[in-house]
Amino acid sequence: MNKTSRWAPALLTLTAVFSQTSVSADVPPNGPCASGPFREFDFWAGEWDVHDANGKLAGHNNVSIEELGCVVVERWRGANGTTGQSLNYYDPGAKRWKQRWAGLGVVLEMDGAMQGDAMVMQGAAQYIGQNRTTILRGTWNKLPDGRVRQQFHESDDGGKTWKPWFDGYYTRVRAKD
Repeated sequence: MNKTSRWAPALLTLTAVFSQTSVSADVPPNGPCASGPFREFDFWAGEWDVHDANGKLAGHNNVSIEELGCVVVERWRGANGTTGQSLNYYDPGAKRWKQRWAGLGVVLEMDGAMQGDAMVMQGAAQYIGQNRTTILRGTWNKLPDGRVRQQFHESDDGGKTWKPWFDGYYTRVRAKD
């Protein structure tokens, strides 16, 4: 048996393990963020194709659990070539989830909490180079079929009225064999 054939089964096993979307592998069982509210946003973790309400591809999103399970990191790649990233974490002092986003010409700082089966966050969206700030409200719903629906609504008048800003349906990308 040559060296390559001895290692092939182990490499195939490792490839299969790392290609799966597994949140628990990224969270040490005795880590500081292993349980409770720190795990509430785990349903968003994964590799996703995102489509709008009409089924048109909006982009791809890679959402990972990092830093001993204490941070949810989003890396967005739009179908039109745009990009953006967010850093999401549970703040135990405030007892709130926080999101910091930069991309698409927008800097966004939101906070919020689980409301039923949905994560709901809201905050100021600054449009870079436009001298314009609005309020965005984001809602992430776990759907019964395993998808996630992400909706954003925007207010230009301090929250008196709201209009749709984004409505996306996240479908998990299957690991390639």
